[in-house]
This record gives sequence, structure tokens and C-alpha cells, in this order.
Amino acid sequence: MRDAAILVLATGGTIAGQAGSATKADYRPGQIDIADFLASFAELGVAARLTGRQVAAIDSANVTPAIWHDLHTAIMAALDDPRCDGVIVTHGTDTAEETAFLLDLTLPTAKPVVLVGAMRPADAVGSDGLRNFANAVRVAADPDAAGRGVLLVMGDQVLAARDARKARTSGSNAFEGFPRGAVALATPATLDWLQPPWRVGEAARFAMPARFAEVPILHCWAGQDARAVTPLVEAGARGIVVAGLGAGNMPDGVRAALAEAARAGVLVVRATRVDEGLVDREPGDDLHGFVAARALGPAKARILLQVLLAAGITDPAQVQEAYNRR
Repeated sequence: MRDAAILVLATGGTIAGQAGSATKADYRPGQIDIADFLASFAELGVAARLTGRQVAAIDSANVTPAIWHDLHTAIMAALDDPRCDGVIVTHGTDTAEETAFLLDLTLPTAKPVVLVGAMRPADAVGSDGLRNFANAVRVAADPDAAGRGVLLVMGDQVLAARDARKARTSGSNAFEGFPRGAVALATPATLDWLQPPWRVGEAARFAMPARFAEVPILHCWAGQDARAVTPLVEAGARGIVVAGLGAGNMPDGVRAALAEAARAGVLVVRATRVDEGLVDREPGDDLHGFVAARALGPAKARILLQVLLAAGITDPAQVQEAYNRR
């Protein structure tokens, strides 16, 4: 591995968490300052020049658009800095897929950008933080990691931001990729890419939104009726993502209410509450002006819709093209 210059942007999360006990189930995320974390990592003797900056120290459930803007600004500066070879963002796992995907949509692909987290706090038995971070350093230091968009490193897997999702509540294998699965396998000593770069030299696909439009997620359930939709529209939703049943299905009353909302200019995206699978277009989508989320789950479908709305893209056909894109 080359002696790369890597900027590490810390946001807190479990990777910087402490419980005060090796066996305690409860812990506090974001307790370890990035300077202390990097000092511990330096003892492993990994060949890389790491510079740390503390952007936030939070449980990732509390990530905000302001933090996203700070991250984006810092990463863009690093990408423009010829002395910087890559960027790592340490992040809590609960919302890592959303932050990774937002950055993937709004950053160019000239240098590696890698998110990494942990499922166990630093002082727990079997803590995975330093190993995951060592894997992330190996990825961020590899020039071949550029041209792949933002990447997420967890549990010896490298996942593309568009594919990555937290599929399990605990364990070192908590993250999965769909539809591609892992794009590389990483350890502190090795890195094996499983496919060639797919976004070489690509500019940012979208601008970072100055503000994020109101886009709620409507979770569908048996016996639901139109009353679930009305408050969302009345609250000023510009879009609604449906965490639908099966392949993006919903009760008839909910469908009728969403069709009415779509006629009034609200963008409606059908995703699924199912853990994995495609939501394809169906004849009713053309009739009602709905969009199919394809491989994106509800959380990332919401991020993409907010980015599209900020870019002024409101035609359902153009919105659908963005969801079709890999």
C-alpha cells in the first residue's frame, strides 16, 4: 500500500463510541475525538499519512442537512487539493447509507471517498472499529478506488453507496449491497476489486441542495386507508416515498389518495418495505404519474427525490430516469 495522504472527517457514531465496560450493552456514540482515534490507529503501523478533522460527534440518528453540507464542503476542498489522495468519513451505521448516497450523488469521482463505521464501540469485546478503519485506509489509498463513486467499507466488504444498506441490527455482517453485492473485498493487508471502475472521470451528477424539500416516507400496512396520506399533503410534502407492500404495492384507498396528490403536483415514488428486491414500473404508474424506485430502498429513494426537487426536476418521466440509473 502506498504512503497516501488521506483526510479523515469524523462525525461520531459507534466507531467513536464508548461503554465504559467491555461487556456492557449500552454505550455512548461519538465519545472519542478524532485525534485520539488516529493516535490509537497509528500504533498499528499502517503506512498512510492521516489528517483528522472533527465535523460532528453525534449518534448518526441525529445527522442533519447542516452536517451534510459541512461534509460536502470539506470533501470538495480535499478533492481540489493536490496534496490529498483520498477522503475517509467515519460515521454511525444507522444512517451511513443515506449520507453515503447523498455524497455519491453530489461529488465528482476523481479521488476515493470512503465511509466507514463500526457495529461495536471501541471498548467492547471484539470491537470492529480499528479493523474496519484499516480496511478503509487501504481502499482510500488505492488510486483504483477512484471512478467508483462514494464507497462504504464494513466487515471486510467494500460496497457502492447506491447499493449499500444496513440489513441487520447487529453483527459484523450488518451491511449488504443490492443489487451488486460487494464491489471489493478488503482486509488491512489486501484489497481485491471484483469489477472495474464504472464512473471514471465523472463530474458530480447533481448539486448539493441548498435546502432539502419536505419528503416523508409513508410506510404501508394491512388495513391502511386514505387517512394516512392526507396529513402528509396538508403538511406541505413536495414528494412522498411509499414504503410499499411487496413490490411497492399499497391498499386501494391509499393508492387513490396518492393519485390525487400526484395530480396536484406531489411526486410519488413507490419503494418497498421488503428488505431486498426491485420495484419495477407497472401500468398504474403511467395512469397515476407515479415513479418506481427500482433498486433503491425508501431511505435512499427519499434522498434522491430531495436532490431532484432541489435541481428543479419535477417531471415524473425525468425523475424515473434518475431512479433507473446505476
